[in-house]
Amino acid sequence: MLDIRVITLFPEMVAAGTGYGVCGRAIKRGLVRLGTLDPREYATDNHRTVDDRPYGGGPGMVLKVEPFQAAIEAARERLPEGSPVVFLTPQGRPFEQSMAQRLASLPGFALVAGRYEGFDERLLDAEADEEYSLGDFVLSGGEIAAVAVIDAAVRLLPDVLGDDQSAAEDSFSDGLLDCPHYTRPETIAGRTVPDVLLTGNHAEIRRWRLQQSLGRTHLRRPDLLAARGMNDDEQRLLEEFLEALPNN
Repeated sequence: MLDIRVITLFPEMVAAGTGYGVCGRAIKRGLVRLGTLDPREYATDNHRTVDDRPYGGGPGMVLKVEPFQAAIEAARERLPEGSPVVFLTPQGRPFEQSMAQRLASLPGFALVAGRYEGFDERLLDAEADEEYSLGDFVLSGGEIAAVAVIDAAVRLLPDVLGDDQSAAEDSFSDGLLDCPHYTRPETIAGRTVPDVLLTGNHAEIRRWRLQQSLGRTHLRRPDLLAARGMNDDEQRLLEEFLEALPNN
């Protein structure tokens, strides 16, 4: 069982985002244990204060160390040994498939969702094992990012998907974008399913799908292809794909 704890000021957002589909089924089947901790419950003043004005001035509020640190320590006590604490921050490492695969291989992990102008830096210094970011854009809070990270990891667990091969063939799993997919009917508005997919020749279908993945990645995400590299067979497949493009 994968054990997950989310430290958040809005636990209802996390519950709503993970209560359906793949995540919801995994939780109901006991493949995942998911809990939330609200730092307000660990604040020591009557107003349950979790933020304050920034030193040096400026707009917005900064999340305080003490209530978040207490919530994080409570999460650490409940999680199995070897469970990292991950902060979701704009300055974190961009989240990618390999990181989801690593999280899925762990006994558990904690996610810390921020708000407002972010965390007091001393909290990160003391408690952050890792920092993740969804990308170069700003969200109002880390809850949406937490749900995305949880979903990406949970779907990789054994027996979560109806067919474990589905996760193995996802985009990014092999450093490539996924190939195009088709279903019935065979023809829609004059557009037909590629002939190779109707042949039943599994070797040719695998070759076509790899070629399409290589070509799509080359056209849309050349950075992924450059980082991954290609063997000689894949290079030939990509060359054939590019030669077949219209107006080539």
